Amino acid sequence: MRIALINENSQAAKNDVVLAALKKVVEPMGYAVDNYGMYAADDAAQLTYVQCGILGALLLNSGAADFVVTGCGTGEGAMLAMNSFPGVICGHVEDPVDAYTFAHVNDGNAVAIPFAKGFGWGGELNLEYIFEKLFGFGHGQGYPPERREPEMRNKRILDEVRAKTLRPLVDSLKDIDQELVRGAVAGGQFQGLFFAACKDQAIADYVKGLL
Repeated sequence: MRIALINENSQAAKNDVVLAALKKVVEPMGYAVDNYGMYAADDAAQLTYVQCGILGALLLNSGAADFVVTGCGTGEGAMLAMNSFPGVICGHVEDPVDAYTFAHVNDGNAVAIPFAKGFGWGGELNLEYIFEKLFGFGHGQGYPPERREPEMRNKRILDEVRAKTLRPLVDSLKDIDQELVRGAVAGGQFQGLFFAACKDQAIADYVKGLL
């Protein structure tokens, strides 16, 4: 699994803390982590939580990432932005129970974490426990176990509904202010990470056109 980390501007200073917790947990599991920034509060490329959604959608729909970890002050804005796009099911995760139940009940591909609200003493430990429960026990197995079949059925229904109600990603992005989209892919390491991992030529061509 390839996991992408994205931080927006208000919480960019925590990028190192989140990255260290994520890598500590998932690299021993054999997973790769790509850090798309922001890397510091004064980065030239400033990402809003809306642009985190755009960037996350590009990574997931292109196959450049299998899972996205993002967030903002409360996690709410990043979650809403991520869920605005096709190919993304993003959960709001505050603690390890949220992480475990989201992985097994909702079987999504992204999480939005509050990196300011409630993030005090021991915040990095909470992150580590979240990542352990999110990535260490599989996905889509249901919880509690006796609810496995109806939960899997509901997830299939949700996927079918979203396929009917959401347009293809590139069509959607072309109708958005292109400067907003361009800003989402302006990070210093974006091109080196994205194009090496992208598996969708149409999305790659669109991004190249932006750049």
